[in-house]
Amino acid sequence: MSALSDQLVTFAILAYLVAMISHAVEFALGNVRARVRVAAARPVRELVGAGVGAPGDTVAAPTDPAPPVTVATGRSAGRARLAGRIAVVATAVAALLHLAALVTRGVAADRMPWGNMYEFVLTVTFIGVAAWLVVLAKRPSLRKLGLFLTLVMVLLVATAELVLYVPVVPLVPALNSYWFVIHVSTIVFSSGIFLLGVVPAVSFLMRRGYEAGKRSFPYTLAKRLPSAAALERLTFVLHAFAFPIFTFAVIAGAIWAEAAWGRPWGWDPKETWAFISWVVYAGYLHARATPSVKRNVATWIAVLGFFTMLMNLFGVNIFFTGLHSYAGLS
Repeated sequence: MSALSDQLVTFAILAYLVAMISHAVEFALGNVRARVRVAAARPVRELVGAGVGAPGDTVAAPTDPAPPVTVATGRSAGRARLAGRIAVVATAVAALLHLAALVTRGVAADRMPWGNMYEFVLTVTFIGVAAWLVVLAKRPSLRKLGLFLTLVMVLLVATAELVLYVPVVPLVPALNSYWFVIHVSTIVFSSGIFLLGVVPAVSFLMRRGYEAGKRSFPYTLAKRLPSAAALERLTFVLHAFAFPIFTFAVIAGAIWAEAAWGRPWGWDPKETWAFISWVVYAGYLHARATPSVKRNVATWIAVLGFFTMLMNLFGVNIFFTGLHSYAGLS
C-alpha cells in the first residue's frame, strides 16, 4: 500500500501538470485575435456645386476607411473553452488520485496520514484543491484562477514527493492521543483553505494593477482574470471561513500541550509562528472590515499571513528544533 501511495502521488503530480498546461493554453488562446476590417456605412455628404454643373448636383465625398475592429475568432474561442474544460477535468482526476494516495498511505501506516511533514503537505494541498473544486462548482466564472491554483499544486506536491518524502513509520509516542485527530485535522483544514485563499489574493493584486493601467508583467497576466472586485470578495470569504477553524486549532493545541507537557504554552518555535500567523490573519480581517483601509493594503496582509504559514510549515521544521519537531527529515 505504501508503494501504491507513492505511485498515486506521482500520477497526481502529472495530472496537475496536465491541468496547468491546459489552463495555460486557455489563457493563450483567449488572447488570440483576428484583425477584421469592418466597412462602416457612412452617409454620403452632399456638396452643392458653386458654378460647377447644374444646380442641385451633388458630389460624393470620399469616405475615410473604417478603423480596424478586433474581434475574437470563433475557432480560437472554442478551443480556449475546450482547454478550460480539459483543465477542470484533469484537476478533478488529480484530486481523486491525490485522495487515493492519502487513503492508501493511511492504510499502510494504520493511522491518519498526518504524522510527518511529507504527509502534512500532501493533506494540506488536497484540502486546497478540494475546496477549489467546490468554489468552481458554485462560481464557474472563476475558472481561469485554476492556472495559478494548479501551479501551486504542482510546486508543493512535487516538493513533498522529491524533497520531503519519508517512508511510512509509526507515530512518535507524543502524538498517540485523540487530540492528534482534533488538533491536526483542524490545522490541516484551515491551512488548506488559507492555501486556496492566497490564490485569489495575489490574483486580485495583479488584476487591480491592470485595471489601474499598469501594463508590465505580471499585471498583463491578469488581463483575462475575473474582475478585481470578485477576486477580492472571494479572498475575504475564504479567509473569514478559515480563521475561526484556525483559532480553534490553536486553542486545541494549547489544551493538548497542557495534557502532554504540563503547560499550555511555552513559546516553542511552532507555537510562536502559529501565534504570529493568527495575529497577521486577524489583522487582515480587521483591516478588511475597516473602511479607511484600502482593499489592496488589506490583501497584502493576507498574503503576508500565508508567508508566515509557509514559515511555520517549512522554516520551523527545517531550521529550528523544538517539541514539535515531527517533520521526519533527517
